[in-house]
Amino acid sequence: MSDQKQRRRVLMASLVGNSIEWFDYFLYSTAAGLVFNQLFFPKSMDPLVALMASYLTLALTFVFRPLGGILFAHIGDRIGRKKTLVMTLMLMGCSTVLIGLLPTYEQIGIWAPILLIILRIIQGFGIGGEWGGALLIAVEHAEGKRRAFFGSVPQMGIPIGLLLGTFSLSVMSMVTTEEQFLSWGWRVPFILSIVLVLLGLWLRKGIDESPIFKEAQEQGKVVRIPILETLCNYWKETLISVGLKVVETAPFYIFGTFVVSYATLQGYSKSTALNAVAIASLVTAILIPYMGILGDRIGRKPLYIAGTIGIILFAFPYFWMIHGKSDLLLILATIIGLGILWTPVTAVLGTLYSEIFSTQVRYTGATLGYQIGAAVAGGTAPFIATALLGTFNSWIPIAIYLVLTSLISLLSIVSVRETKDSSLN
Repeated sequence: MSDQKQRRRVLMASLVGNSIEWFDYFLYSTAAGLVFNQLFFPKSMDPLVALMASYLTLALTFVFRPLGGILFAHIGDRIGRKKTLVMTLMLMGCSTVLIGLLPTYEQIGIWAPILLIILRIIQGFGIGGEWGGALLIAVEHAEGKRRAFFGSVPQMGIPIGLLLGTFSLSVMSMVTTEEQFLSWGWRVPFILSIVLVLLGLWLRKGIDESPIFKEAQEQGKVVRIPILETLCNYWKETLISVGLKVVETAPFYIFGTFVVSYATLQGYSKSTALNAVAIASLVTAILIPYMGILGDRIGRKPLYIAGTIGIILFAFPYFWMIHGKSDLLLILATIIGLGILWTPVTAVLGTLYSEIFSTQVRYTGATLGYQIGAAVAGGTAPFIATALLGTFNSWIPIAIYLVLTSLISLLSIVSVRETKDSSLN
């Protein structure tokens, strides 16, 4: 197979596999705000408390994402990127199908939320190792001047996964009654996800290992314990990576998952809220590779900074638009937040990560920064937003929260040098 064909296959395998992983992951996130609070917790609970408990199961698993990242990054930096991608996809796929088969609280009592949390933790382990492998297998196959584009393609898996997750639940909510949806309709996308997992496994088994990693193996540059090497010699880069992740994560979960439950509380229909996220996700998926191309031309930092400042400026108008009580304004607000302002940040984030760390610890360093940042700002975002709403009965603290998370990332990007003309080492 020619180098060009191999690169195209790597990009396809990275994109499809990552999309499937995020589909499984976001399917849970969306269902957490619509279904799990009603089925896996006692009906005697206050609805807002039940929603917070449901989002807490989402937040708790982010603690385990760095642990899964460390485990699979160790394998990736020691043995290879390709093998980890097969393992993470299998782990995610099996846990997702089992969630779709879980009995409810009425059927097995306290074991229902316990089993739900266990399966979500397994999902956290899987996605913890997935992102770094999918990113690096693409970036390390790239030609030098197209590295941001190659790094942006796996990032398309995030909005595609969100699109598939919200769209599948939206379709099921439209073709079933409320009672049918709560009984079995929500389960269908979870169970059928096994078909996508098998497709992803087939694609990933047909790609070559990263040429940069193979070269490091041949030269004996593979370190024995990557996590120790990273923490001892790359701790500054790791801290910067955590900060860079914050603005890519917290606003995403506000614009992409919290908005579904928040909009329904404001009187919007469930299908309208889901469709708003689905449309915005489609816009995001389309724009990400173009932002990657732009990142190769003008640099990674300008795009990242522009998106971050845009999110800060849009934090308050976002909620004003939602409270306009117009379906069109809700859709536009979600498109602007998720589809336009968040896109340049996520498009270049992976490339920035890959260029901060050297080959022998790249998987571990990028994964550690990414997953700790996700744990700090991602899984907690819907829970914090719901708690702020319940405490203050106002959206203003949530908007302030968006601004603060964005400011953390602005401080982090200042210390990163522009990398568009540098080479991977």
